[in-house]
Amino acid sequence: MKFKAEIQNKNAPIWSGIVIVPEKIATHFTKKLDTKRVVVTIEKKVSYHAALTPFGDGRFCIRVNKDVRKKISKDYGDKVSLELSEDKSKYGMPLPEEFEELLLQDMEGEKLFHALTPGKQRSLLHLIGKPKSEEIRLRKGLVVLMHLKSNKGVLDFKLLNQAFKDNKDRDLNDWFA
Repeated sequence: MKFKAEIQNKNAPIWSGIVIVPEKIATHFTKKLDTKRVVVTIEKKVSYHAALTPFGDGRFCIRVNKDVRKKISKDYGDKVSLELSEDKSKYGMPLPEEFEELLLQDMEGEKLFHALTPGKQRSLLHLIGKPKSEEIRLRKGLVVLMHLKSNKGVLDFKLLNQAFKDNKDRDLNDWFA
């Protein structure tokens, strides 16, 4: 479903711009398809997984963060073309290949990961999938699984961030020794 909208920063978190989704389109996804997860293609240049975020008054918006605005050379107040499609992915975002392989090899870690809420799963997948380096994605995936196992499945982002720092320079061969 295609539409045009202005990137706004009012009523948005300070780190993100938003576009208001027309009611007819939001209703199509939230009522007819019973989902709030969509794939957004903006300016036919950038595609990403997003949520239709409710305002609480029946309206919905999609976040357009600084990285996306930079890639499309647009900012607050600019009109953009958007296309929304149903997000049919298992997690509401891509599963990094490195983490998929780790889940296949670590049954305990896989069980603990899948016991988390979908939102926490997406947060972890975002953290793991963001780096461009395969090695860093692998290291982050290993740290996540180590964290979940050592904390009996409880996700503590403060402890996880410290574990990322503590294992930043750890040789990958040490993980498998």
